[in-house]
Amino acid sequence: MAGLRLHERKTLMALQGLGGKASVEDIAEKSGLAHAAVMRATLTLSTRNLVRVHERKWNVVTLNEEGGSYAQHGLPERRLLRALLGLGGEADVDEAAREAGLDAGLMPIALGWLKRKNWGVIKGEKCTLNVNTEPPLGDDEKLLAKIFEGRSIIVDDLSRELKEALNILKKRKLVDLEEKTYRELELTEEGWKTVKKGLEILEEVTQLTPELIISGRWKSVKLTRFDVAAPGPAVYPGKVHPLQQIIKRAREIFLEMGFTEIRGPLVETAFWNFDALFQPQDHPAREMMDTFYLANPQAGRLPSKRFVEAVAKTHEDGWVTGSKGWRYKWNPEEAKRLVLRTHTTAETIKYLAAHKKPPIKVFSVDRVYRNEQVTYKHLAEFHQIEGIVVDKRVTLRDLMGTLKTFYTKFGLEKIEFWPSYFPYTEPSAQAVAYHPRLKRWIELCGMGIFRPEVLAPVRVKCPVLAWGGGLERLAMIELGLDDIRLLYANNLGWLRRTPLCQ
Repeated sequence: MAGLRLHERKTLMALQGLGGKASVEDIAEKSGLAHAAVMRATLTLSTRNLVRVHERKWNVVTLNEEGGSYAQHGLPERRLLRALLGLGGEADVDEAAREAGLDAGLMPIALGWLKRKNWGVIKGEKCTLNVNTEPPLGDDEKLLAKIFEGRSIIVDDLSRELKEALNILKKRKLVDLEEKTYRELELTEEGWKTVKKGLEILEEVTQLTPELIISGRWKSVKLTRFDVAAPGPAVYPGKVHPLQQIIKRAREIFLEMGFTEIRGPLVETAFWNFDALFQPQDHPAREMMDTFYLANPQAGRLPSKRFVEAVAKTHEDGWVTGSKGWRYKWNPEEAKRLVLRTHTTAETIKYLAAHKKPPIKVFSVDRVYRNEQVTYKHLAEFHQIEGIVVDKRVTLRDLMGTLKTFYTKFGLEKIEFWPSYFPYTEPSAQAVAYHPRLKRWIELCGMGIFRPEVLAPVRVKCPVLAWGGGLERLAMIELGLDDIRLLYANNLGWLRRTPLCQ
């Protein structure tokens, strides 16, 4: 009995008085408690194994407003039938409507069901009965009266005939169906032992007020005991989206490592997105199947003439780099075309063109766009982690150490660097991590040292270490996802279950 509150004691006493088994409604009536108070008490009593809850679900049918009106005044066809019998079995439709007291909205219903029930026919403006006396009430009318009398009826209690009649009333939209739960409480063996010891009803105080303290009445009243260990309702407070948490974490790691963040516009000219990175104008990646080109406006402005000419010469014959270039006639109109940037390297090279003095350590975590089919592992819009390190004596080994430090802070322990190819870095490699759950290696990012053909036009003579990779892939590893689309699906269940990232 220790810890039982007033409503719980009243519920137990009422259940004892009802023979140890009764419905919630009967317990509420006998105890004088509200239905909700009994249910709250039941939750505690069942947790303490004092009562057992039995539940049954059934469909309950009730009348809507139109059905209630028909139950009181009769179905429209019945009222029309009685009016026609009073008029000798035949009358004009308007005259019959006036006699039956049916308005313009109900008359078509009455005529339709009069004909469907074979009580009469409509010929032109006249309505003629097929019967000489009033037929007995049909099953649909009996069911209407039955529901009206009892306010509601359990569908399973209906006979086969009345269930067929219910289908008719449902088609006529005269009734509403609702699933209700019937709960019955039963004292357990432990519950019987408790009530047999005797229960005392004492009024309890749920809140210690200043008046009780000042008057000293707190000494004589019974204060309600609260079970602070009892489970409470699930609470889903607002929180930052998991992907945004990972973006913030990536930024913080780079900032801790001494990097500066750079940002840029989502729309770039093809010059910054491709040409300045020594990507030829006939490269397949520049076609519509890989890149989103803007329709309006279609073209933007190119930077200074000297810089543009340097890029053009590098493409055509290698300029001063010692390279042979791509050996084609570079087209400035193609370079002016506006695109949704396909990588944030466009912002990196633009920054490098304006900041040449080493040391430089910058990064970017921002959105990029690719004209890709959306699948479980590809998106048309995603985030890219991008960065460069510029200094006189930096090497590829420094780049490996930088990236290994970054990914280790994300909890990835087994990281390796495999040789690879990228159009604007040489040498090039890719950082890969071993995925313990999938038991395979996952590519994290591409990396390398900018080629002379990229650096000569921007007049940077120091080595430039560069890398770029998708952030969503890192997020999938971190969050244990196999489908990248879940990051953007706004699935409330997943968002609520996903804890805050460490």
